[in-house]
Amino acid sequence: MELKLPARAENVAVVRHAFGGFAEALSVDEQTLADIKLAVTEACTNVVIHAYERDDVGDLEVDATIDDERLTVIIRDNGRGIVPRPDSPGLGLGLPLIATLAETLELSKGGTEHTEVRMTFLLDGAHEA
Repeated sequence: MELKLPARAENVAVVRHAFGGFAEALSVDEQTLADIKLAVTEACTNVVIHAYERDDVGDLEVDATIDDERLTVIIRDNGRGIVPRPDSPGLGLGLPLIATLAETLELSKGGTEHTEVRMTFLLDGAHEA
């Protein structure tokens, strides 16, 4: 699954809904689906809040692939990277939460203006519908 949307708050819900349908087609159990949707929501929200200057709207890119029984999700932006924001409305718990929910979490910055959050989830018993 590939999505490329403007990094706006309303599109976080679009991505979350897309993952609900994606996981449902794979018969993912409810708890795993809840973990995936929460982690993806947190990563996308980080893009909306932190990636771009206040009045700029950049892209929110989402890639999801399945290899064997593992889902890999990549959330990417072309913004300023993972930097502290003094006026941040959040508590700063998004990445630790994602790390708890996902099997693995990797953060990377490519070039000067590119941030990528890569998460994997084990899909025990998931089979294509």
